[in-house]
Amino acid sequence: MPPLKHGAMNETVPHSATPDSEHRGLVALMPAAWRPYALLARFDRPIGWWLLFWPCVAGLWAAGGAARWDMALWLLLGAVAMRGAGCVYNDILDRDLDRQVARTASRPLASGQVSLKKAWAWLLALCLIGLVVLLQLRWQAQLVAIASLLPVALYPLMKRITWWPQAWLGLVFSWGAPVGFIQASGWVEAGGASLPTLAALYAGCIFWVIGYDTIYAVQDMEDDALVGVRSSALALKGRIVPGVALLYALALAGWAGAIWLIRPDWVALLALLPASFHLGWQVVSLDTADGANALARFRSNRLAGMLMALAFLTVGTVR
Repeated sequence: MPPLKHGAMNETVPHSATPDSEHRGLVALMPAAWRPYALLARFDRPIGWWLLFWPCVAGLWAAGGAARWDMALWLLLGAVAMRGAGCVYNDILDRDLDRQVARTASRPLASGQVSLKKAWAWLLALCLIGLVVLLQLRWQAQLVAIASLLPVALYPLMKRITWWPQAWLGLVFSWGAPVGFIQASGWVEAGGASLPTLAALYAGCIFWVIGYDTIYAVQDMEDDALVGVRSSALALKGRIVPGVALLYALALAGWAGAIWLIRPDWVALLALLPASFHLGWQVVSLDTADGANALARFRSNRLAGMLMALAFLTVGTVR
């Protein structure tokens, strides 16, 4: 089935969304035979692994692991590998749907550049890299990381059964926060007095993910409606901007609660001001009628996540 066209009666209108697979940056320097696999793992779009990484180090730093820069680098490698594995798995399950959506029709599996058998082999290779990272963690953090596999496996199915698959993605993409936290603190501390801190941090990250992925889903609203894929952007309809504003406010409230539990001082909350201003800018400048605008606001969350993580580095260091 050819990619869907925009407009009444499938009138051919140029698609305004950025194609999902692009030969640029590091991918452009690779041998031609490697590029489809790099694109399958979204190596051309590093925004995904940064969004997965920042909750990891926020948890590490919130629990006092500021000196563990070696562990922060391991967590970054894990974020790159497991985000890539998640993308490959998602494309394996969604290959038929991807062929029907203009923005995703050029993905390597949907377009036939990579066979299904080779995609499974690439998925296994990425998971083996993730296993190497897993072995660097203390056993308690290993158990938490392994527990994420079921939610990750179920995520691609959520868009078929709920209008809020972004909420499930929030659970998955925020999972690094408890992994990093428990890596730094261990089982006893994380399960005792620090449990509310971890819960507040995790909840804040979940609402942040739902917010930015709702912005991302703006690009696909018309195609998603036509092929029957559900999203929070479609569920909110004309209330996307206030909806994202509420989600970001809840994210900031969760992070502020975690900071307060780490250091009950109003001055400590000032560490969140840069992240607050950035998220506020996203909301007031978001244009839901412009896919390029929405994509730019979504990608800017690389900076928002860094500012959030730095807030926990600041507060977690000064105790």
